[in-house]
Amino acid sequence: MTTVVVRTRINAPMETCFDLARDVEVHCRTCAHTGERVVGGKTNGLLELGDTVTFEAVHLGVRQRLTAQIVAFERPRFFVDEMRQGAFKSLRHMHEFTPVGDATLMTDRMEFASPLGWPGALTDALVMRRTMRRFLLRRNRVLKRIAEAPAR
Repeated sequence: MTTVVVRTRINAPMETCFDLARDVEVHCRTCAHTGERVVGGKTNGLLELGDTVTFEAVHLGVRQRLTAQIVAFERPRFFVDEMRQGAFKSLRHMHEFTPVGDATLMTDRMEFASPLGWPGALTDALVMRRTMRRFLLRRNRVLKRIAEAPAR
């Protein structure tokens, strides 16, 4: 199992950050660089406990689908989604929100494992850890920009 942790300070209330992070349309905006779109499950609005959503996007030059389900949820502190179907052997993404004065510290903790035993583990160590970290950092920059926009 490989773990990536990314922390992002956002100058917005915790509730705002929490809701933006679970908004299906906002997710697609924050992942526009991968051509991400919703192709199944809940297709709009805010994800709740038990909801599933299927995204299609291009990662590492390959069009892929990933179905995730919200398996833990406590608004506005955290939610957890787990892959139900996709390219990984397993993937679990924990989203945690902590107030820091007038701002919010958003912590993403992603645990994943590629298939194929030791070759998958080697790929995770050499390629996927860096790729997933870059993905989260890029996504979070856009989420931060949306949350901190004056119109909000």
